[in-house]
Amino acid sequence: MKTFFEFNLHHSITRAISEMGFEEATPIQEQVIPLAVSGRDLIGQAQTGTGKTAAFGIPLLEKVDVANDKIQGLVLAPTRELAIQVAEEMSKLSVYKGVKILPIYGGQDIGRQIRALKNRPHLIIATPGRLIDHMERHTIRLGDVETVVLDEADEMLNMGFLEEIQKILAQVPTERQTMLFSATMPAQIRRLADQFLKDPEHISVIPKAIKAPTIAQFYCEVAERQKFDTLCRFIDIENPDLAIIFGRTKRRVDELASGLQKRGYLAEGLHGDLSQNQRDQVMRKFREGQIELLVATDVAARGIDVSNVTHVYNFDIPQDPESYVHRVGRTGRAGREGVATTLVTPREMDHLHFIERINKFKVSKRPVPSFADAVNRQMQLAVEKLLDTMADGQMESYVALANDLLDEHDSNRLLAAAIKLLTRETSEVKVELTPETPLRSKKFKPSGGRGADHFQGKKRYDRKDNFRGRSDKRDFHKDDMRGNRKRPGGKTFREPLNV
Repeated sequence: MKTFFEFNLHHSITRAISEMGFEEATPIQEQVIPLAVSGRDLIGQAQTGTGKTAAFGIPLLEKVDVANDKIQGLVLAPTRELAIQVAEEMSKLSVYKGVKILPIYGGQDIGRQIRALKNRPHLIIATPGRLIDHMERHTIRLGDVETVVLDEADEMLNMGFLEEIQKILAQVPTERQTMLFSATMPAQIRRLADQFLKDPEHISVIPKAIKAPTIAQFYCEVAERQKFDTLCRFIDIENPDLAIIFGRTKRRVDELASGLQKRGYLAEGLHGDLSQNQRDQVMRKFREGQIELLVATDVAARGIDVSNVTHVYNFDIPQDPESYVHRVGRTGRAGREGVATTLVTPREMDHLHFIERINKFKVSKRPVPSFADAVNRQMQLAVEKLLDTMADGQMESYVALANDLLDEHDSNRLLAAAIKLLTRETSEVKVELTPETPLRSKKFKPSGGRGADHFQGKKRYDRKDNFRGRSDKRDFHKDDMRGNRKRPGGKTFREPLNV
């Protein structure tokens, strides 16, 4: 795997990537970024969650001349959700370079977008229908665009946007770079590529599979407020030699590590706010077995290669399919068997199924263990410790004291006290964690031809991507970004940057 510093990117972009905590590029980023920066047309075949947004977003930002107040790049996306998501991710990457990015999509007041366009954005992230509305009003001109990205092209064609795409690309200079990304490559996509791309490089990335025979994968459906007790019970029952527990945020990792320590577990946290010296100390303790539980974020866990990790616990379900593969792959190494358990709230079950569908495997369900199960298992382990100690011998110096105790106390009660002393009982220590918002999987839209209605969850769109109402009253997005930059630590993405 390459690091982002090896791509020789603008220092402002590498600084943003570094501060976001990312170092290694994903497979599609490693292949796409050098070609895209060189100006080559390309076709990227990759599933959601492989990091393709950064794969095309980083080269786009690299090429922008911030002194030029013309629209220099265009990204077409099938839905407004994706347009907003791409704009947010690229805004985080460009925070130090000063690139102005504006999402343009149906369902938002067009007058508001026209006012935002007066800020002269460098990059437009748009849905086809609303972009054509602006083109017809002459509020957006594409004569200076140097790079075009068609994101999720198969989805756009399924939604009947072929004519719109053709109309848009006809207004972009022919001397341009075009990148097309699609999860599938049907004949219609190939014809589109033949029409608009010049001698493109075809890059296909298939997510790494998890070795099923060596990693047993489970999920446990449990309410958010019960997750911590459930985790502790799994640890007590399975008694891992070394385990990694994944939390979604740095706050979650800190609270988890602190809560586990209060309950007597040897646990420490690992996340991006720690200095390199602190990270090295935590990893040394983990490798040497001085701590049994490493609590980490996805970012901090990149590059961890400890061969004797027996268990992985996803305390929070990962945000994308590739992160799931990365997490679970921390166990079952060097031919050893491993166990991976994901705690899923009822509202996150659709997201788990999405991860299964993209990665093409099934995760088995396991029941929530009871308090009695955990205590019984801990007592069994205590007895095993006593018997192993007896088998080891070398107890002569303790026999005289044992005989004195037996003269003064009942043997059954004395043995019961020894077992109790060796049994870890943790539930009496109350631990409360700050709740995390459940993840929602994006809904898949049915195919439809021109003039058909298209559905995105509970939201309705017509062919030109104009918002036609929804069944609930929540406002999807209140900020059109107005071409402004967002600093790291802002809005959380539903499918965050996976660099």
